[in-house]
Amino acid sequence: MTDWKSFYWASFLAGGGAGLAVDISLFPLDTIKTRLQSAQGFYNAGGFRGIYSGLPSAAIGSVPTAAAFFLTYESMKHLLSPMLSGHAAVSLSHSLAASCGEVMACVIRVPVEVVKQRAQANPRYSSLHFLRLTLRSEGFRGLYRGYLSTVMREVPFSFIEMPIWEYLKKYWSVRQGSPVEAWQSSICGAIAGGLAAGITTPLDVAKTRIMLAHKTSAIAQGHILFAMQTIYKENGIRGLFAGIIPRMMWISIGGAIFLGVYDKIKCIMTLPELEQSSEIVAMR
Repeated sequence: MTDWKSFYWASFLAGGGAGLAVDISLFPLDTIKTRLQSAQGFYNAGGFRGIYSGLPSAAIGSVPTAAAFFLTYESMKHLLSPMLSGHAAVSLSHSLAASCGEVMACVIRVPVEVVKQRAQANPRYSSLHFLRLTLRSEGFRGLYRGYLSTVMREVPFSFIEMPIWEYLKKYWSVRQGSPVEAWQSSICGAIAGGLAAGITTPLDVAKTRIMLAHKTSAIAQGHILFAMQTIYKENGIRGLFAGIIPRMMWISIGGAIFLGVYDKIKCIMTLPELEQSSEIVAMR
């Protein structure tokens, strides 16, 4: 009998470890991307100074955020996959599972993002300063400013990324006649992440503007379409794709680390027959 409890526990820990590895190693690229997207401009937001501003909040939030995503993703994937047949249906199950994972992960991710991005755009102050300031001026609700815009960014991103990652792994596995190794999973993750990052950049720009906006401004209300319209009026198409290069670089490298480390840790922690059973279910 398959020990799904052990499998999900492995997914939880593997996701947490992968998230921490990415957030710490690629934090400078994330800071540059945030400052490029800031309404005050790259240099006014700090330029290359204080490139690690906001790291404490990101480090604290990365483990539970990534763990929540993968625990939900694996649970929904194994729930949906047996109900569907055919390659298209399996890809759809991966997309739906990833979307559910992002909704759950954003409950943790959004407060972290709010504090982290404000520290990134104002490197003179610490993450703790912005946490206290946000709670004092906006209350607990202020930590969830941009929740819907973040979900609307993350769901399409994962809807694109995860099926591509799963498909590339399966294709590579079939071609070589054996399961992919962690380094191969990393390459698949880099390709999938880079494609998804480029396509969803306008949503990311809008989310950043909403989180950084002054609480009394219209854009701070969290309406992502209004934010995108405002950005387009101010800066055109170029504004909507601000920071696309560091975002694609960050997420391509991050996808390689994140998904590669995830598969490696899960493989180490999971019994071979359990992992094989999981792959059979996913490929039905």
